Amino acid sequence: MKTFKKCLVAIVVLFGSTVSAQQLPQFTQYLYNTVSINPAYAGSREAINVTALHRNQWSGLDGNPTTSTVTIHAPLRNDRIGLGFSYISDELGFESTNYVYGDFSYSLPVNEKIKASFGLKAGFTSYFLQTPDATDSFFNSTGTQWSPNFGAGIYVSSERWFAGISSPRILNTDLNQGEFQALERTSYYAIGGVVLDVTPDIKFKPAFISKFTDGAPATYDVSANFLLYDKIWLGATYRFNFADNFGALIDYQLTKDIRVGYAYDLPTSEFSAFSTGTHEILLIYELGFGKTGPVKSPRYF
Repeated sequence: MKTFKKCLVAIVVLFGSTVSAQQLPQFTQYLYNTVSINPAYAGSREAINVTALHRNQWSGLDGNPTTSTVTIHAPLRNDRIGLGFSYISDELGFESTNYVYGDFSYSLPVNEKIKASFGLKAGFTSYFLQTPDATDSFFNSTGTQWSPNFGAGIYVSSERWFAGISSPRILNTDLNQGEFQALERTSYYAIGGVVLDVTPDIKFKPAFISKFTDGAPATYDVSANFLLYDKIWLGATYRFNFADNFGALIDYQLTKDIRVGYAYDLPTSEFSAFSTGTHEILLIYELGFGKTGPVKSPRYF
């Protein structure tokens, strides 16, 4: 059993930490967690926005990835400036990574319907590796390491479409600073979407997000979402390349301030033989204030 645990730790560290780990987690409901990857999104919803999201990836696998995140962002009284905060807790096997970052955005009108926002993100990433047997000298547990990093982004939007590019972590940092590297790799994101009227009561929103990370495969998510009677979002997603999978989601506007959502991913790659799928739960609270007035209903993105 100890030999098995040693091998498992070695796989996680050598192939996870040095190849693909310490990337920012990806979410099926990425359209409602945009500020975590693009600081220019901060304040764009013209209200105080609090979003909590939990993702249980590849459920059924021991040591499977689990991610919890909380983001808060809002415009200031000078509505050209937006501020935000994001916290992400990501666990994979014996690894634990936490992200604590602040966001600043500044918006300029392009014309009466379009505005462009520019954002900066700065904060700290912590990393901890816990071996399954603390008395085993094969691997030594590491203490928590805190490393600074920063990012930037651009977000352009109107009431019916949006597009953005960003790099939320610009520095390549060794978070472990020990015998094995745990590189926080630079990632680049592109995101976009549009809202189209199907009928007076049904709207269609196709969207995409692309992620490019140094030393890791690129991923591409596409989604098709329908808004029914300004209350219910129904959607389907597909992720190409690494860990290809289908996903489905449903979001419901409980009140004008509260929204809940659930997403399920069914893996179609080699994980399908071992996992029952991925579950994601979303809760959003929004409150209009000051000169921004009440929250617009509905908000498309």
